[in-house]
Amino acid sequence: MTDTLILAQATVGGIEQFWQMVVGGLALGTIYALLAMGFVIIFKATQVVNFAHGALVAVGAFLVALTAVEIDVPGRWIPSAPTWVTWALAAVLGVALGGAAGMVLERLFIRPMVGEPLFQIAILTVGLDIVLRTIVDDFAGLDGRPLADPWGTATATIGPVTVPHTQLVQLGVTVVAVVAVALFFRSRTGVAMRATAFDQEAARAQGITVGRIFGLSWLLGAVLAGVAGIFASIFPRAAGVSSATAFVAFGAFPAIILGGLDSIVGAIVGGIVIGLAESAASVYLTGFSNVLGSGFSAIIGYVIMLLVLLIRPYGLFGTEEVRRV
Repeated sequence: MTDTLILAQATVGGIEQFWQMVVGGLALGTIYALLAMGFVIIFKATQVVNFAHGALVAVGAFLVALTAVEIDVPGRWIPSAPTWVTWALAAVLGVALGGAAGMVLERLFIRPMVGEPLFQIAILTVGLDIVLRTIVDDFAGLDGRPLADPWGTATATIGPVTVPHTQLVQLGVTVVAVVAVALFFRSRTGVAMRATAFDQEAARAQGITVGRIFGLSWLLGAVLAGVAGIFASIFPRAAGVSSATAFVAFGAFPAIILGGLDSIVGAIVGGIVIGLAESAASVYLTGFSNVLGSGFSAIIGYVIMLLVLLIRPYGLFGTEEVRRV
């Protein structure tokens, strides 16, 4: 009887642990999916591999900290409004400013490089990443800047799982972002962006302003990066934004490659898969740390990416290209 009771308790504990792992993986996966979607949008429209995408995460999150905490806009103008309303408006303003910063970067540094080898443009984005992260680090300081989100450390119990309120909001925001991106690509401007991604010369011949599409793609990519930066900088992942916030992009790169560089659907699927894989590895492989190492969960995404690329070199949903040599 005692052995049966112990086995039953272990089974229940295993089930709770499993669902807690799934929730944590989905929460991490949605951050990766937001980042991957922004990266893919920029790549599809411009063919630029944007290594500064992590810096855009930190810039967007820092601007939210600036608007929501430092200057308290628009909260100072509507003091009677609920805290979550003023914070949400400040977050929208900060993310919009981050999107504008993305457009400025494209106009000043990327567009003049049109026609140059893509490798040179990729190296340019590496330089942008270093500069932007350094600027954020200088302004954020060693301790970082809190975003003062209205949910704090509050949690909700759903069945056997304890879920932070921030993760519930994160899931809802991600769903809204995915729907918004899907609707955008069905709009006239979205169709123009898809046409530009398919053939820039043909799009220009049809009267599409390719430069405007380039700027818009960087705006959308920076906005999605900023949204991801918010949730990467608050409980339970962090206590504020700093230059280290940019490193969340390193976890998103396997998701981007796994799904396919030019696939929005692949970005979403890849983000969720990598998030779940990291969460599962951190829960179930800790007992093998003496063999795999204590940080194995951080590289499990790259292991999965390499295995998939051996079978599908263009990712799960990427477009295959055949080149004659």
